[in-house]
Amino acid sequence: MQFPVTLPIGSTHLPLHALTETLGMFIGFRFFLLLKKRQGDAVTPSNRIWAIIGAIFGALFGSRLLGALENPPELASAHNILLYVYASKTIVGGLLGGLAGVELTKKLIKETRSTGDLFVYPLILAMMIGRIGCFSMGVYEETYGLPTTQPWGMYLGDQYLRHPVALYEILFLGLLWISLALLDRKVVLVQGARFKLFMVAYLLFRFLLDFIKPGYRFSIGIGSIQIACLLGLLYYLPDFIIPGRLIEKRHYA
Repeated sequence: MQFPVTLPIGSTHLPLHALTETLGMFIGFRFFLLLKKRQGDAVTPSNRIWAIIGAIFGALFGSRLLGALENPPELASAHNILLYVYASKTIVGGLLGGLAGVELTKKLIKETRSTGDLFVYPLILAMMIGRIGCFSMGVYEETYGLPTTQPWGMYLGDQYLRHPVALYEILFLGLLWISLALLDRKVVLVQGARFKLFMVAYLLFRFLLDFIKPGYRFSIGIGSIQIACLLGLLYYLPDFIIPGRLIEKRHYA
């Protein structure tokens, strides 16, 4: 396979990643609308729209801010800091920024119900599609892994066999989808618990995954994204140590 993967369109070649990013957002949102129609929505239409707006702007800001902070020395030496921030992005920042945007919006509109559960499966689907594009970039985008001697190592555009971390993430997200769906059948989750379980699972996965990805590390041995993951996990910690915050009662199929 040649990296980056491109699609011939007339006399030009479009990176596959550009297509999958757009497809991921489009298909994910269409799936959200389908689930909303099938399952109903306890949140009023107007408040749901405001929650989506808060999620979008929070995700855009968080993704670029954390992406820029991923390499502080490079950020400090950038000729145009605003352009550098705009060109940077990371899904962890998008998720945490989206969370902050929604929570702030809910306070402003005085919405007390959880709005996250309906987003979970569409988010997973969009992220899986997006990671296909990340894999297609090989070493030409910073979503590749460190060199490895494991038999599943892959050549991603240079002379090294590397961890295909984008494929690891696709596999993890697929297993997470299945696990959450099975859990939904076995127990009655508290409103908002599905989203919290998704966030905690993904943040923990990304914290561990970044140990096999190249990038800037602070003296404590971890990078900015891993610190953000730990802060996100700390935010959700009370839900996992206080009984009744996630599961209402058990029922058997």
